[in-house]
Amino acid sequence: MCGRVPTNLHIDDALLKEALRLGGRRSKRETVDEALREYIQRRKRRRLVEAFGSVDFDPSWDYRK
Repeated sequence: MCGRVPTNLHIDDALLKEALRLGGRRSKRETVDEALREYIQRRKRRRLVEAFGSVDFDPSWDYRK
């Protein structure tokens, strides 16, 4: 099995048409897959930004050792 599960979703037609036009993908599935990948990447980046400054810095630590 390739990890794909049939899913029925109600997606706003206007949003999907615009995403197809802007993204240049050939199919709705490619467009939705790309949108999900971008969403996941954006959320991961947000978590990294939120974590910035929460790690203590030790100026005496030698990364070469």
